[in-house]
Amino acid sequence: MRGKTSEDRSLIELLDPVAEAAGYEIVRLRLMGGQTRRLQIMAERPDPEGGVGYMDVADCAKLSRAVSEVLDAADPIAGEYLLEVSTPGIDRPLTRLKDFELFEGHEARLELDRVAEGRKRFRGELAGVEGDTIGINLEGEDEATAYLPFAWIVEAKLILTDQLLKRGADERAARLSAETEHPSEDDVEE
Repeated sequence: MRGKTSEDRSLIELLDPVAEAAGYEIVRLRLMGGQTRRLQIMAERPDPEGGVGYMDVADCAKLSRAVSEVLDAADPIAGEYLLEVSTPGIDRPLTRLKDFELFEGHEARLELDRVAEGRKRFRGELAGVEGDTIGINLEGEDEATAYLPFAWIVEAKLILTDQLLKRGADERAARLSAETEHPSEDDVEE
């Protein structure tokens, strides 16, 4: 689900090691068509405690430079394209099994590659992960939880809610507090 097409998946295979060596994880990669193709990479810094990663503009630029070097050398994309490196954002796509665990209790939209429980689209509160199965408490249906194989999910995204905004604000405040208490070498002026 991190890549939609076979071309996306081969680019992920090429670029995952580059991102990891630079200290990042690719959340999603899409090579989109149009007059000028666009390679969109969403990435984040892994959180050592297993939480949600973080990236700022400097991180995006660093990853963009690292990826550009490999893309220029390997030349896996025919023709011209634009490279876009960004964070997944607060209403992020859920592309890895661990994303569904991290955002348990938050609202999401899921789309499957087949019909399950009479439909392909689901909306509700994420209800955890068991093995390779995602639980989602269905919106508008009391006490109804659908359990869906992760492999069946083709698109999944968090829904922007007050709860999600509060989580993002709390994580930012904690990060800023930690940076103030323990500035990195980059933040310390000589």
